[in-house]
Amino acid sequence: MKSRMGPVAMVAGLLAAAAAQAEPVLQGKDAYGDWQADKPGTVRLIRPQDLVRPGATKSVASFSRVAPRPPEASPQVPAGFKIELFAEGLRAPRIIRVAPNGDVFVAETRGGTIRVLRAGEGGKVATNELFASGLRQPFGIAFFPNGDNPQWVYVANTDSVVRFAYQAGDLKARGKAETIVASLPADGGHSTRDIVFTPDNKRMLVSVGSLSNVAEGMGTPPGGLEAWSKAQPLGAAWASELERATVLAFAPDGKERKIYATGIRNCVGLAIQPQTGLPWCSTNERDGLGDDLVPDYVTSVKEGAFYGWPWFYIGGNEDPRHAGARPDLKDKVTIPDVLVQPHSASLGMAFYQGTQFPGEYQGDAFAAEHGSWNRSKRTGYKVIRIKMKDGKPTGEYEDFVTGFVVSDTEVWGRPVGVAVAKDGSLLVSEDGNGTIWRVTH
Repeated sequence: MKSRMGPVAMVAGLLAAAAAQAEPVLQGKDAYGDWQADKPGTVRLIRPQDLVRPGATKSVASFSRVAPRPPEASPQVPAGFKIELFAEGLRAPRIIRVAPNGDVFVAETRGGTIRVLRAGEGGKVATNELFASGLRQPFGIAFFPNGDNPQWVYVANTDSVVRFAYQAGDLKARGKAETIVASLPADGGHSTRDIVFTPDNKRMLVSVGSLSNVAEGMGTPPGGLEAWSKAQPLGAAWASELERATVLAFAPDGKERKIYATGIRNCVGLAIQPQTGLPWCSTNERDGLGDDLVPDYVTSVKEGAFYGWPWFYIGGNEDPRHAGARPDLKDKVTIPDVLVQPHSASLGMAFYQGTQFPGEYQGDAFAAEHGSWNRSKRTGYKVIRIKMKDGKPTGEYEDFVTGFVVSDTEVWGRPVGVAVAKDGSLLVSEDGNGTIWRVTH
């Protein structure tokens, strides 16, 4: 039953919405704040020309302590929206993907499991089943082929891609996992692998993060730099970073392996933009250059493009730790579409195609910011909205879900996954206290 809104409440809601719209866009140094400046509706724009110099501040390790969720603690959302607890007691839920029938698939990476959640009356979880177990750090989940009747559930492990036969409504895998890609680059600091299929169902894209922060000790390529550059995709790394900091492309059967794009340090979240069919990455950039370098980013990914890592960042800005190493690449770096405050740790992402949110949200993207460790003043720990206009990013992003931070030293939630439910609500997972939240309008 829909609730009735009185005239006073309606006017108040309209005024609150108008006030939110009237808030100025934070730019330049004003865009670099900490968790205390975060609130739903705050809009930021970080431009390449706003970047500070490397080492403008010291590199600081400031890890957060995950505390139990305080009684009655709930994240904050913009006026007109409501957020409620959808599921709890999960084992560090990470990526969320919604099947065409509305079932919610959740990767519990640490436990090596995939769970299926089914909502009941009131939007709360009524069914919680173990779909598959015995996986190696599963993260990305995709249904194939695209459409209303997928036949397979693909799972990206840290070192492989497997799939399970599937029919709509399955709560448990129908059989053993079938290995599709037997070997992906594994180990190192970046273990997540996300997976999507192109709209024509002809290609499977898999993101692979770098082994290291900034290719320390990579050395020189076999046969020398000139020969390597001629034989390999633009900006491809070698040795321990071979096929890393990339998006890889395959046929759906795991064949026709190739590098789709390079220089993306850690594309944790992959999503296909419905309007264009292009893949997008939610990316963790490098550490060690100070509080306000290097911006994370959310960007469309062009085939054959090079995004800078490890030699450059955000265009031709050279990383001083690789000074003079690759002058041939300086003018060949693709600049990402939307820059996000450095060290936010941008993870899962999704495009909004539901009908529950206001019309201006249609086609926008959401990204989960897991939160900083390499910044003196804590940032991230929220979900942001990436604004689009006619299918193109404006460069601005807006705080959408905040309130996971308790103090300068403690947090109770670390957002990881975002997904649009069948009813148009937005689901947000956080792996600090093992909960999933549901945002409605």
